[in-house]
Amino acid sequence: MDFAFDSVTEDLRERLLRFMDECVYPAEAAFEEQAATSGWSPPPLLDDLKDEARKRGLWNLFLPGDHGAGLTNLQYAPLAEIMGRSPSIAPVATNCAAPDTGNMELLAMFGSEWQRKEWLQPLLDGEIRSAFAMTEPDVASSDATNIATSIVRDGDEYVINGRKWFISGAMNPNCKILIVMGKTNPDAPKHRQQSMILVPRDTPGVHIKRGMHVFGYTDADHGGHAEILFEDVRVPAENLIGEEGGGFAIAQARLGPGRIHHCMRLIGMAERAVELMCRRALARTTFGRPVAEQGVVQDWIAESRIRIEQSRLLVLKTAWLMDTVGNQGAHTEIQAIKISTPITVEWILDKAVQVHGAGGVSQDFPLAALWAGARSLRLADGPDEVHKRSLAYRELKRYM
Repeated sequence: MDFAFDSVTEDLRERLLRFMDECVYPAEAAFEEQAATSGWSPPPLLDDLKDEARKRGLWNLFLPGDHGAGLTNLQYAPLAEIMGRSPSIAPVATNCAAPDTGNMELLAMFGSEWQRKEWLQPLLDGEIRSAFAMTEPDVASSDATNIATSIVRDGDEYVINGRKWFISGAMNPNCKILIVMGKTNPDAPKHRQQSMILVPRDTPGVHIKRGMHVFGYTDADHGGHAEILFEDVRVPAENLIGEEGGGFAIAQARLGPGRIHHCMRLIGMAERAVELMCRRALARTTFGRPVAEQGVVQDWIAESRIRIEQSRLLVLKTAWLMDTVGNQGAHTEIQAIKISTPITVEWILDKAVQVHGAGGVSQDFPLAALWAGARSLRLADGPDEVHKRSLAYRELKRYM
């Protein structure tokens, strides 16, 4: 296993680090001010940052093949880590933000020629945003076969009925397309009942009911998380992605890269937390000594560094395996990092908050929002317990 960065990665890292220092970090305060008054629309300054990122060749870095930058997972991993240091701005500015990333990968892999022209290209160009409508309030969506939204063929159309929630990005006025997962055949074998279909957000019968809060945050700055009601929504049959019954397999293909992208960005969040923790500890005094000289704080800092290095190595190994033996061959490692990385980063962020005292839970530092994001990722793309169940079964299977 060779995790050394090649010349392409080093060049992009240097350019991305300059972009962060010169453009992203200086914009964070203004971004928060604009986000507080822009409703569900993204802060206007993002447009300038997007233009600058494109000029610098920092665009669609996540997407392999001809549609994107053509990077491997191992090449993209350190870039995603850098973006994770400012997760509300950097991924969006470089067109590397979820859920668009997963949707673009899905359309690139499974979309028809017209679907790619109609929806993938505008996403690649950053002209529109998208959402992935899978999770439902009335079933345990951690088991994707529970998804109950119906997608019924009626002549040359499909009719969609159901309720979804926590559909990330769907509150954004620039979200123009939803990828909806539902059941086309409840009588088919368990993993062949589901299909995916493209639904323009302005289709009659698509009702955006409300934005869901996450630990009290609206996440409005990146499009919120919508509850959506689909009532007799009709779309052309050609909007079906792939074949009927292929939805579960497509979902797994979509979620694999998404899981590792989240983990890469989490490493960057942890690095930002350690940086803030160290600066704060050196700048404050308690009981006659700098906070940095308190033994418990030194323990937190040392433990944070160890946990970051362990997590990064496992993420890089996973990226390398995905490149060399494919997503299926890296299945165990993908699940391992999806379990371990959010928990690890959550712990580090908790200690950074503690060092900051009251400031740590305030809007004056990014730590509270970063913590909420890390904690949420223990649910997104499958909760810890589902991944542990699957991982344990793979281990037990060796001895059955």
